[in-house]
Amino acid sequence: MNDASVRQPKKRAFLPPDFVKAMLAGHSALGLAFAALIYIVCLSGTLTVFLYEFQRWEQPDLPIIATRLTDEAVTAAVEGGYRQAIADKSDHDIFIVAPGRITPRFGVSYHDHDSGADGKWVADADGKLVARIKAPWTDFLTALHINLHLPRTWGIFLVGLTGVTLLSSLISGLLAHPRIFKDAFALRWGGSKRLQDADLHNRLGVWGLPFHIAVSLTGALLGLSTLIVGVLALAAYDGDSEKAFSMLLGPRPTEEETAAPLPDVVAMMRHVRADKPDAELVSIFMQHAAKTGQVVTLGMRTPGHLAMSEAYYFKGDGTPLGNGGLEGGSFGQQILGAIQPLHFGWFGGMTVKVVYGVLGLALTIVTYTGVTIWLARRRDKGRPAPRWERIWAAVAWGQPFALAAAALGSLLVSRDVSLAVYLAAVAISLLSAFAVSSAAAISRLFRLAGSVVLLAIIGIHAYVWLPRATDPMAWYVDAFLLIAAVTGLLSARARPSRL
Repeated sequence: MNDASVRQPKKRAFLPPDFVKAMLAGHSALGLAFAALIYIVCLSGTLTVFLYEFQRWEQPDLPIIATRLTDEAVTAAVEGGYRQAIADKSDHDIFIVAPGRITPRFGVSYHDHDSGADGKWVADADGKLVARIKAPWTDFLTALHINLHLPRTWGIFLVGLTGVTLLSSLISGLLAHPRIFKDAFALRWGGSKRLQDADLHNRLGVWGLPFHIAVSLTGALLGLSTLIVGVLALAAYDGDSEKAFSMLLGPRPTEEETAAPLPDVVAMMRHVRADKPDAELVSIFMQHAAKTGQVVTLGMRTPGHLAMSEAYYFKGDGTPLGNGGLEGGSFGQQILGAIQPLHFGWFGGMTVKVVYGVLGLALTIVTYTGVTIWLARRRDKGRPAPRWERIWAAVAWGQPFALAAAALGSLLVSRDVSLAVYLAAVAISLLSAFAVSSAAAISRLFRLAGSVVLLAIIGIHAYVWLPRATDPMAWYVDAFLLIAAVTGLLSARARPSRL
């Protein structure tokens, strides 16, 4: 028998076809069910990476500090913050953020749980409070990403559930495309819109996969933390959630409300530096300030650790109560310390933030193209859904427009109108799905509208702040907005696509 006539056995697929088909169906169902939420969370999260930069952009006349704080400045900030908190009837908890790798501003804030009164200030290099923080659009953006402006507990839970869904979609997407790594650099550009979007979807999903998994997992953990603590309390502490919270968040203040002196935080800092001389102050959190039961949490960071800081706990009289182990504790404690910096990219300076911004935008595009692929596939099979095409275009392109409109509103009006303007802009974009003839027209309309709003923001911001801005971040952000506006205008002029 001729060797050529001998049939070679077929190479067995790595994953059974039925399994791949089931994964693809599950991937599509998960993505479609949560598409709008995932898109909003991803887009707002990409911007929230630059939270402190936007805050500086909104108030670019406040002091920035490039040197290490003196002990006298720390003491002055603690005392000045407490006096201002008393004046504002909000002297329950005081939180101080030292200038450092996250932000060069010296922040002092306070909050009263009973009355809800609070205040946020910036101090100068001497620790003197110089101005209240007024960054309404940044506050709006932060709340949108963290709890979608819903009641806080429910909103955070929903965002956490969105993180779980995104993580599940990433895993099912990998299992549904066995060749996804082999085709990592295949891009069918300029042909079929569906194939183009599919390649973009898959390539961005693969190239940024470690980032996508890290962000979705940490987002799920942050959002579902209350549920996790509840399960931990049931499993390990016989339902005692107070013990579970203490284990994760450190000692809690007692209810002894007798007046007491303010804690000597400088002495506490010296106690930490006796063992770790290179430890830098990151934050001070005084719970039940100037009361007998007060507890102080010092956040101090030593080089070479991913955690934003190690937590050192003290009684109000200076008695040490241990630390949180976020830098040198157990593996689980160090993971706990890494969750927030890993999620927001707050661990490596501006370079890491820019990388996070690019990868966050990639994840947003992956979410957007996931739906356009499904809609294009329906159209190719003779079952078009033009109304859903228009709705998805309105959701996807209406969000950048709505976020920009909210920023413009905060610039034009002295009071906080960001949420109201955002909701109005979202309503307008959704109504366009029923008033505009095609998804392509909606996409072009809101690219143009968003770009025009961005140009208006740049002009008004420059007019307001040019004579008195001292923080160069004002012009860096304006330059970024200009690039975004020009990109939007150019893309709107390009050959229109179906979606």
